[in-house]
Amino acid sequence: DVAPAFIARVTPGFSGADLANVVNEAALFAARKDKRTVAMAEFDQAKDKIMMGAERKSMVMSEKEKRNTAYHEAGHCIVAYLVPEHDPSYKVTIIPRGRALGVTMFLPEEDRYSLSKRSIVSQICSLFGGRIAEELTLGLDGITTGAANDIERATKMARAMVTKWGLSEELGPLMYDEEDEEVFLGKSAGATRSTVSVATASKIDREVRSIIDEAYATAKRLLEENRDKLDIMAETLLEYETIDRD
Repeated sequence: DVAPAFIARVTPGFSGADLANVVNEAALFAARKDKRTVAMAEFDQAKDKIMMGAERKSMVMSEKEKRNTAYHEAGHCIVAYLVPEHDPSYKVTIIPRGRALGVTMFLPEEDRYSLSKRSIVSQICSLFGGRIAEELTLGLDGITTGAANDIERATKMARAMVTKWGLSEELGPLMYDEEDEEVFLGKSAGATRSTVSVATASKIDREVRSIIDEAYATAKRLLEENRDKLDIMAETLLEYETIDRD
């Protein structure tokens, strides 16, 4: 039942060595179950382990933490489903993997070498879906630190839109952000050279803030309008721990 085309689609950017690693991991999963053949289920487990980290089933989470994680991941998934040009969600789990308490996986439907402005804004919206789901269920005082990585990624994307990719109407198609340069002899390791004026830096900050605020507002509106689906998905995750696209 192994479908090579599906494995190819869910492993974008993998080299031959990476794919060999998937096969080895799948064989190990099959061996642990005393199976003589490797089925699609083992390939699925292997791919998840490599892309999302190993499951930490031994990690004990309180019921409150589990419920919060379920709402967080459901928030990501529902916003991503509703915004335009976002990669489809493939799997959502509240089983801790690597350093994450839960994971929502998205997979492109085709090879992509560039992103549209709409697609990037949609990604920023979905990144904030988890934090907003917490806000809706726990209130502002109950929000956790679980969205730290989401906020970091969203902020970097919004800043890149303005300073690197020329996607800001206010600042136009100019590059304001110098790439990190290698430190060489004669240049102080601690020295940084500002390439923009104070006024421009202030404009950049305002534009980044504007992109983030608009994306946050969009994600919040979508989750408020679909609160019933958020509750259903969170309860389903609490019951099954992992749900796939079907």
